[in-house]
Amino acid sequence: MKKIILVILFTQFSLLSHAQSNHTFTLSPSDFLLDSKPFQIISGEIHPARVPREYWRNRIQMAKAMGCNTIAVYIFWNYYESEPGHFDFKSGNKDIVEFIRICQQEKMWVLLRPGPYVCAEWELGGLPPYLLRIPDIKLRCHDPRYMQAVERYIKELASLVKPLQCVHGGPILMMQVENEYGSFGNDKQYLEDIRTLWKKNGITIPFYTADGPTAFMLEAGNIDGCAIGLDSGVSDDDFAAAKKRNPKVPSFSSETYPGWLTHWGEKWARTDTVDLLKQVKYLLDNKKSFNLYVIHGGTNFGFTAGANSGGKGYEPSLTSYDYDAPINEQGQPTAKYYALRRLISKYVSNIPDVPQHITSTEFADTKMEVVSSVWNNLPSPILSVQPMPFEAYGQDYGFIIYKTKLIGHKSGKLSVIDLHDYGTVFLNGRYIGYLDRREGKQTIDIPKSDEKFPVLEILVEGMGRINFGQELIDRKGITNRVTLNGMTLMNWDVYKLPFDNNYISRIKSAPVDTARRGLFFKGFFDLNKLADTYIDMSNYKKGIVWVNGHNLGRYWEIGPQKRLYCPALWLKKNRNVIILFDLLQTNAMTVSGKNTLE
Repeated sequence: MKKIILVILFTQFSLLSHAQSNHTFTLSPSDFLLDSKPFQIISGEIHPARVPREYWRNRIQMAKAMGCNTIAVYIFWNYYESEPGHFDFKSGNKDIVEFIRICQQEKMWVLLRPGPYVCAEWELGGLPPYLLRIPDIKLRCHDPRYMQAVERYIKELASLVKPLQCVHGGPILMMQVENEYGSFGNDKQYLEDIRTLWKKNGITIPFYTADGPTAFMLEAGNIDGCAIGLDSGVSDDDFAAAKKRNPKVPSFSSETYPGWLTHWGEKWARTDTVDLLKQVKYLLDNKKSFNLYVIHGGTNFGFTAGANSGGKGYEPSLTSYDYDAPINEQGQPTAKYYALRRLISKYVSNIPDVPQHITSTEFADTKMEVVSSVWNNLPSPILSVQPMPFEAYGQDYGFIIYKTKLIGHKSGKLSVIDLHDYGTVFLNGRYIGYLDRREGKQTIDIPKSDEKFPVLEILVEGMGRINFGQELIDRKGITNRVTLNGMTLMNWDVYKLPFDNNYISRIKSAPVDTARRGLFFKGFFDLNKLADTYIDMSNYKKGIVWVNGHNLGRYWEIGPQKRLYCPALWLKKNRNVIILFDLLQTNAMTVSGKNTLE
């Protein structure tokens, strides 16, 4: 017995010693060197904030079974610091240290991408919206108020990840400085100061930057001493551009795209697998390191989805971040996954078997009932001379109602300057139409009324904040003023509706006028087995879904997404409660559970 115990203790000590072995990771002019030997990074990107904690290990194992040796990890600052100085790196799937430890347990290295700005189709590119409460703040530059917050964030995060660097026995090989800065600005001293802050707080591993493979982006976005990431690098010309920028450091494809993002109102993005395989083969043949962005996208639960502002104007992102990735939103391997696995296995030996799939289930049509309306659940109003954005009232997400009496002009052309992002308009308690930033629809005709002082109400939904480009200062709600026939409307009652867990848990049932939009629906469904499912919202128009108190995210009849992913760990074998808030629906319809996103 003593001999068995000694063997067990020796085995555990050996495993611990192996796990905690210190390593060196350095940059040569042409290679990454792990313990002084050339090392090809074959990375798949996964975002812990988009994946339930209980599924982290499975997703990491899936990446390994596709042939990856590294996981790239975006850290979304605003997910961990919701209010200044109030950090949460422990609860739920916010335990970033545990995610990195699981990577190490699965013998995977880590590329850490902590921002402070990250983009990622995530709300405000990961920057905390509390920054926007400062009316004249500037982001991603030397604005002292921004930099004070950045310094606080870096100090907090560095204290957690410092022991996880490879030089201290952890799996983190390299850290990115900011993200794609050459697409945004040219303050190279800002980038230097970000790197200095990390060093000051104990980060000693190499750094890299990531930018498009063009001369101006690389000049503005890369700083001396940092490896050069290319978003993406798929040709000799791309890598030659990196070498021209700095011949003293290695370059790699920091974002090779196996899929692409989708916005509301678009068709699902579906990328060509043949071209992808050509790109990956080029990288493997030329021993170029690369990171697949993303190998698994996950889900923008709650209010976390971002938005873009390209040539089409405001483009809000879907709740699903499936991304047409090799591992789909629900964690299943796709045909693209197996094609990449077959290719990579020609260059990498001893790829493990694909882990067992996580199952999904369906449930039958479930009856819903109208139980209340937003109008039955209003807080005390805040008096405002003119409407202000959410941030001015200390609210980051959800909805706000702006209410005023019409004096002087009482009908005609109403203009909201500027509406961010979607509004339903009511006159004397009756719905008269909607406003939509996405469509550029910010005016509506107000009909004549018999009331002496007609009551105008605008229920505004703040959708995703812009995450890329020059429009990052993207406050929500009514961001300027409201006019009727050119007259500015004054003296508003403002009702804050954050739609957080505290608000939703207090929704009181009450009789409602179903002709007045903004209704809450409630239903119950039972499951014979616990498995993932997709809640099919095809019968509803625009709103949000909660299952057993968990916010699954937004749905919208314009599509393409009509189903919302619900992981098994949020479900019960007995009664499950589903609550919907719909901006437009007036009658209760059924919902059901499906096996797949489409």
